[in-house]
Amino acid sequence: MRTCLVVDDSRVVRKVAGRIVEDLGFKAIEAEDGVIALEKCREDMPTAILLDWNMPNMSGIEFIMALRKEPGGNSPKVVFCTTESDMEFIQRALSEGADEYIMKPFDSDIVETKFQQVGLLNG
Repeated sequence: MRTCLVVDDSRVVRKVAGRIVEDLGFKAIEAEDGVIALEKCREDMPTAILLDWNMPNMSGIEFIMALRKEPGGNSPKVVFCTTESDMEFIQRALSEGADEYIMKPFDSDIVETKFQQVGLLNG
């Protein structure tokens, strides 16, 4: 089964995002920060990662830079979630290896559209 790692320091956001990705046919796995997320990727690389940008211990940008250096770390599609609307910030994230981004707050339609755009869903 395809898996989606939901990385966010907010338990509520993890639960909501987890339900959204499960409705899209993914098994949701949760991590509350980048350190834990990286450990989970080393155990079993997910198909997709829904990644918060502002987290304690390891930020989203630090996580994605570390992920892309891991064996198999280029395979997950990474969609980062942010409240930042600065295009310079978004461009940096994309240049470091994010595949797409969504603005918080998001809903199931937005996640589904972004997953389609990065090739995770048909249609």
